Amino acid sequence: MAGAFILGCEGPDLTAREAAFFRESDPWGFILFARNVDTPDRLRALTGDLCAAVGREAPVLIDQEGGRVQRMGPPFWTRWPRPLTQMSRATDPERAMFLRAALIAHELRDVGIDVNCTPTADIAGEHTHPFLLSRLYGDGVDTVAARARANADGCLAGGVLPVMKHIPGHGRGSVDSHLGLPRVDTPLDDLRRTDFEVFRRLADLPMGMTAHVVYSAIDTAPGTISAAVLAEVRGTIGFDGLLMTDDISMGALPGDMAQRCTRAIAAGCDVILHCNGEAAEMEAVAATAPRLEGRSADRAARALAMRADPAPLDIEAAHAELGRLTS
Repeated sequence: MAGAFILGCEGPDLTAREAAFFRESDPWGFILFARNVDTPDRLRALTGDLCAAVGREAPVLIDQEGGRVQRMGPPFWTRWPRPLTQMSRATDPERAMFLRAALIAHELRDVGIDVNCTPTADIAGEHTHPFLLSRLYGDGVDTVAARARANADGCLAGGVLPVMKHIPGHGRGSVDSHLGLPRVDTPLDDLRRTDFEVFRRLADLPMGMTAHVVYSAIDTAPGTISAAVLAEVRGTIGFDGLLMTDDISMGALPGDMAQRCTRAIAAGCDVILHCNGEAAEMEAVAATAPRLEGRSADRAARALAMRADPAPLDIEAAHAELGRLTS
């Protein structure tokens, strides 16, 4: 079985050292960032080389949300506006979100990327950190759940698997978890009625990404490494898809790389996500994370079984319709 981790690489071309390491460690999948993106042909070559290194059609992930978080842009790919801005202008936000996600998926599949780390299903609030705020879809349960569902449907129609994030909810965090640890002191009943409820409505989706957030009503540890929080995810929220960590190297988490991986797997995460492509850290992840087995392997297989050829899409007509809906 593949290793229970997802890794990045350093640049736009796979080095011989990286290929050998991936061949030996056998990560379940890979994630790309702007540092890996050059021309379409070069990106296709990279995604092909990554899969060749492990000898299978491994999932290749990217964060192509639009707005401030998009790894691919002009001159070869669309520059997407911030989701919250575009949805606030839309006359039919759910249709607009579907088209946006389907068009993004078309661009991703064309270069060998088949997983997009979206929808961002956190609820925007008055204390949401600015880094996250513009990436969100709205400020209410019904609004966010409907738009996140439309986004996931657009991804799937475009042949790309969605990864909903950041489960069970990051919107109340006032700290950027890349740099520090957000703490949410909202009572559990209130969280279940709001932030957690959005993810409960999306619990049938194939993949989810954790939140590096402390929910003091549940535990003193960040959600990614908290068995109590992840029991809430599997229980009350009802999510039984593949659960990956947010980037395990982010500043919100305590301990060294091995300790973080061990705690995340012990808490109930299925897969470790490591993003920065640094060799020493990736080696620590590969040495610590287990192989995918048992229920985690079943969840991974179910997720990959949802990969399908894209539905027919008239690209020009879809762009025109989206423009009319959001002008």
